[in-house]
Amino acid sequence: METTDNTEIKEKRSLNFIEQKIEADLAEGKNGGRVQTRFPPEPNGYLHIGHAKAIAMDFGVAKRYGGICNLRFDDTNPQKEDTEYIESIEQDIKWLGYEWANVYYASDYFQQLWDFAVWLIKQGRAYVDEQSAEIIAQQKGTTTSPGTNSPYRDRPVEENLRLFEYMNSGNCEPGTLVLRAKIDMAHPNMLFRDPLIYRVLNIPHIRTGNKWNAYPMYDFTHGQSDYLEGVTHSLCTLEFVEHRPLYDLFVTWMKEWRGETDNIEDNRPRQTEFNKLNLSYTLMSKRNLLALVNEGMVSGWDDPRMPTICGFRRRGYSPESIQKFIDKIGYTTYDALNEMALLESAVREDLNLRSTRVSAVLDPVKVVITNYPEGQTETLTAVNNPECEEEGTHEIEFSRELWIERDDFQQVAEKKFMRLAPGKEVRLKNAYIIQCSEEHPCDVDAEGNVTCIYCTYDPETRSGLPGADRKIKGKTLHWVSCHNAIQAEVRLYDRLWKVENPRDEMAAIREQQNCDAVTAMRQMINPDSLTIMKNCYVEPFAATMTPLSYLQFQRIGYFNVDTDSTAEHPVFNKTVGLKDTWKKG
Repeated sequence: METTDNTEIKEKRSLNFIEQKIEADLAEGKNGGRVQTRFPPEPNGYLHIGHAKAIAMDFGVAKRYGGICNLRFDDTNPQKEDTEYIESIEQDIKWLGYEWANVYYASDYFQQLWDFAVWLIKQGRAYVDEQSAEIIAQQKGTTTSPGTNSPYRDRPVEENLRLFEYMNSGNCEPGTLVLRAKIDMAHPNMLFRDPLIYRVLNIPHIRTGNKWNAYPMYDFTHGQSDYLEGVTHSLCTLEFVEHRPLYDLFVTWMKEWRGETDNIEDNRPRQTEFNKLNLSYTLMSKRNLLALVNEGMVSGWDDPRMPTICGFRRRGYSPESIQKFIDKIGYTTYDALNEMALLESAVREDLNLRSTRVSAVLDPVKVVITNYPEGQTETLTAVNNPECEEEGTHEIEFSRELWIERDDFQQVAEKKFMRLAPGKEVRLKNAYIIQCSEEHPCDVDAEGNVTCIYCTYDPETRSGLPGADRKIKGKTLHWVSCHNAIQAEVRLYDRLWKVENPRDEMAAIREQQNCDAVTAMRQMINPDSLTIMKNCYVEPFAATMTPLSYLQFQRIGYFNVDTDSTAEHPVFNKTVGLKDTWKKG
C-alpha cells in the first residue's frame, strides 16, 4: 500500500531505539541483510510479565523485518531445570500470540562448546584452576585495584587438558576444579579477569543424561549459541551491558576457532540491551516466586495474585491487554518502576472491548416486588457486548423475587444516596423502574441486618416500551432473578504485597533482622490479597461460560471464569475493577 511522505516520517519517528539500530544494520548490509532473534529462557521456573516484554521485542522485531525468532532454552544448570517449566514456557509464548521458527537448547551445543574450550586450552587462552571459589573471588581485585594471577594460570597445556577431561569424568568433586579463560587480571572490566567458563556439577541433565558432568557457564554459552544459530541481534536486559564486551570476545574467538575470520564485524550477533519491566507492588525474581509456591504463600505458579503469565491468564488478563501495556511503557536504556495502575488501565481498555456483560450479585439481599404476580416470570433481552453489536444478545429472566447488592439499599438514606431507599425509585437494568415501600420498606433480623426489601414496579417502564423513558433521580441497578439464579463462588484479588517496592523492602528487612528471604516475605504479604465470597448469585448465562472467558459483571468490574469452575459450582475471578483503585491519596 502506498503511503505519503508524512506517513513514512511518522512511522520512522515511532521506531524504538532497537528498531533504529536494526534498520541501520540492514542499511549497511550486515549479516547479509538478515534479521534473526531468539528468546532464551532458563527452564527453572514459570515466565512472568517481565519476560513478556522480552518476548514482545524478540518475536516482534523478527516479524516486523521479515526475519525469524527461535526459542532456545538455556539449560546449562541441571540442578534447577525441569520439563514442567519447558512445557509451561511454550504454552505461555503461544498464548501471548507468538510462534517460534525453531526450538533449540543450549545443550545442543555442549559438544561444540567443549571442543571450543579444548582449543582455547591448546591456544593458551584457558586453564584449570583448583583454588576455592572464595580465593578466586579475592584474587579478582576491585574496581579500583587490579586482580592477582592464579598460581595455576601458567599450568602446562597437557596438564590442563588432562584435568579438563577429569572434570567431566564423574570422579571430580564439584567445586575443586574450574576452567577459566585467560584474559587479563588487570582489566578495568571485572568480567575480563579470567572468568570461569566451566564448572563441575555431576548432576544428570534432563536431555543429555549422564554424558556431561562439567557444564559451561552462562557467559561461555550464550554468545556462542547465538553465533552457531545464526542470530543477528541478541536482545537482552540492562544487567548484561557489562557482559557485552565478553560476549563479543568469545564470539570472536569462536569465529577464529572455526576459521571464519572474513568480515568478522559484519557477520556476527550484536547484543543490544533494554530496560526491564519493573512493576510497583510486584516481586518478579523467579527465585522468590518459587519460594512463594514452595512455602504455600500462594496456591501455585498460576495463582491469580502471581505476576506469572499463567497467573495473569488465570486472573483474566488477555494477551492483547499485556501487549497494550508493553506498548505504553516502551523500551528505553534506563530502568524505572512502572505503576500497576498503568497495567490495569491497559487491561480495562482491552476488556471493555471484548468482555461479555452479565449480571452477578456478590453480597445479595432479596427484593420482593409486591405487585408482580406470584409464580410469574418473563423473558427479557440483554446485550452481550455494547462495544460489539455482532456479539448479539441473550435472554434473562425477570420474576417477583430478585437479588440485588446489599449496599444498593439504605434504610435511612444519606443525602446523596441515589440507590434504593424507602420511597425512592431506581431502574433495574434491562427491566423496570421499581419503588421501595415507605410504609414497610424491609425486614430485619435480630442483629439488625436487612433480610428482605419490599418494592412495587411500574409495568409501563420495561426496557423497550415508551414508559422506559420516564426520568427518575435514582440510578440503574443490576440484579438477578431468585427463581433461576445460580449460586457461585467469587474470588476477589488485591495486591499480594503491602509495600510498593517489595524487592528493596525485602532487602532492608533481611539486613535489619538478619533473616532469610522467606521470613522477610511473610512480613510483607498482604493478608487481604484474596477474599472468597461463596454466597454470590449469577444469571444462568454466566454459568454456561467456559473457563477463562472474559466477562464484565455489570457495575462491579471485569471477571473471568476460573479453571476450577464447574457447571455445578461456578467460580469467577475478579480481574480488575471498573475504576482505578491505585490512586495515591
